[in-house]
Amino acid sequence: MDLQEFAREQAQTLAPLLEQLNRSLWDFAEFGYQEFRSSKEIARVLEEEGFQVELGVGGIPTAIRASYGQGHPVIGILGEYDALPNLSQKAGCPRQEPIPDKDCGHGCGHNSLGAGAVGAAMVAKRYLQQSKKPGTICFLGCPAEETGFGKAFLAREGCFADLDTALTWHPSNANKAAAVKTVAYYKVRFDFTGRTAHAGACPELGRSALDACELMNVGVNYLREHIISQARVHYAYLDCGGSAPNVVQEKSSLLYFVRAPKLTQCAEILERIKKIAQGAALMTETQVKISVSGGLSDMIPNQTLAEVLSESLVQQGGPDFTQQDYELAQSFLEAIPEPIRKEWVQKAADAAGEPLSEFEKHPLDRSVAPFDPALMNLVVTGSSDVGDVSRIVPTPQVTLTATVPGTSPHTWQFTAQVGTSLGGRASVAAAKVLGLACEKLFDDPALVQKAKEELARRCPEGYQCPIPEGMDYASVNP
Repeated sequence: MDLQEFAREQAQTLAPLLEQLNRSLWDFAEFGYQEFRSSKEIARVLEEEGFQVELGVGGIPTAIRASYGQGHPVIGILGEYDALPNLSQKAGCPRQEPIPDKDCGHGCGHNSLGAGAVGAAMVAKRYLQQSKKPGTICFLGCPAEETGFGKAFLAREGCFADLDTALTWHPSNANKAAAVKTVAYYKVRFDFTGRTAHAGACPELGRSALDACELMNVGVNYLREHIISQARVHYAYLDCGGSAPNVVQEKSSLLYFVRAPKLTQCAEILERIKKIAQGAALMTETQVKISVSGGLSDMIPNQTLAEVLSESLVQQGGPDFTQQDYELAQSFLEAIPEPIRKEWVQKAADAAGEPLSEFEKHPLDRSVAPFDPALMNLVVTGSSDVGDVSRIVPTPQVTLTATVPGTSPHTWQFTAQVGTSLGGRASVAAAKVLGLACEKLFDDPALVQKAKEELARRCPEGYQCPIPEGMDYASVNP
């Protein structure tokens, strides 16, 4: 059996279904842990394909486990399908135009990610069915990647423990194997409580929780000079205590994200931030409650499987875009401000090895960047709960073109593009690329064993779940 041709043929057969699933998930656009329609639709599609499907794994109602086959290797495909708040946008519209009465939008393309992961699992299932080889393909539907540490909660419940490896992908503006390190982070809430009073008549009786928040933020700003340069500390006010300036605010709350290359570094920085919060409470004679809402681990890249996934990407190529897709892409490109547009299009043209004038005729990256081992040491300052899975089993990733150059994730522009044929084509490409990689691993289980040995070398400390004991997934989002 020609593995490459089989994966491509099966992905093309599944194309109408995957493109429809891409759009259905986009239409649902559900916030983390609320993906009820999305998870049910995915479960339905996989059940009809012949998978054994379980909804509600790990105690999370919208988490999915769907499996087919017997024996080892057990290959997991990670799927996501949560959307982001405040990113509602009409599909295919290059100017900002939110959909009335709809808040969430797929500004990171998890609709395409979910559809493509489903397709990859189906391609691998059909290969096992036809080849009669031993092995199990397992789709893991992982809720709340964006805000809720879904994979970390599932990891705590042992949902990845029986896998031998896991594969995943992400919509992007380029086709490449992603074997870089991401950073870990903790999500922490600080609730200050003081005493209210009339700010004009008797301010001496009040103790301002808002003042405590302000002082804490000033202290953390001074701390930034004295932490490692790769760390990031972000904050937002959850509660300013009210809208009346003449009332001393008795309550006020902050939400902090503490990022660093290693979870242990996050913990060290967090301990210093806690002392600053306690100091702010002392200065204002208020009380502070500190609640760690969750966290996620840094990504451990795996060269063995990154090479397998990259080879599959090179062999299969990126999405098969049409002239109509290019025309749609041009409308989005024209809406990008000139300096940014010129810079990004030039970069994309250079990567594709094309003259700028030629690339502008079809402004979607069709080139494929082969795996570069030098990137194994690159640390990007973004975070993903895929990192938690990567510390349990080898977990390579690939990105596939779904947007024009210059489109940033977590924007309405990203939402508008992945809800069209661009996201659908990327989903089909993910099915053929990840499907082919699964076929290779079922054909040569020694590669899986080699990848597991590499993980043991790169991560000798194993996995320590960053989710506090006793914390429930429902309490993550304030």
